[in-house]
Amino acid sequence: MSQFVNQLIGGIVIGISSSMMLYFLGRITGISGICANILNLKFKDNDWRIFFILGLILGGFFMKYFNPSYFNFEIKGSAFQMIFAGLLVGFGTRLGSGCTSGRGVCGIPRLSKRSIIATLIFMFSGIVTVTLMRLI
Repeated sequence: MSQFVNQLIGGIVIGISSSMMLYFLGRITGISGICANILNLKFKDNDWRIFFILGLILGGFFMKYFNPSYFNFEIKGSAFQMIFAGLLVGFGTRLGSGCTSGRGVCGIPRLSKRSIIATLIFMFSGIVTVTLMRLI
């Protein structure tokens, strides 16, 4: 039960944070876009992007320090599989013009048809991939 409550609180915090980002900065909280634009040196307003990513990383360390049980899991793939999977995800986010955070967390609440369809495709692809990987 406490795990459900933790997940619920986490979801609420993500929703409030992405709403604040849209309201105060007029920006969509799409992690792939934020990361990609940090690498684009033409942007002069990269400060908020850098602090956003640092906050994600530091938040992970903070959680690991205060509740290490959240990190008790085993990755059952080789380094090659993880790198290949990461490249596929990166390709998919470029192909879909966004990731699940931007599409799912920010696009669906705005009733964006494009985001709804993209998120359904992301989820379907993930389900099919996991199913096939477990069968192989």
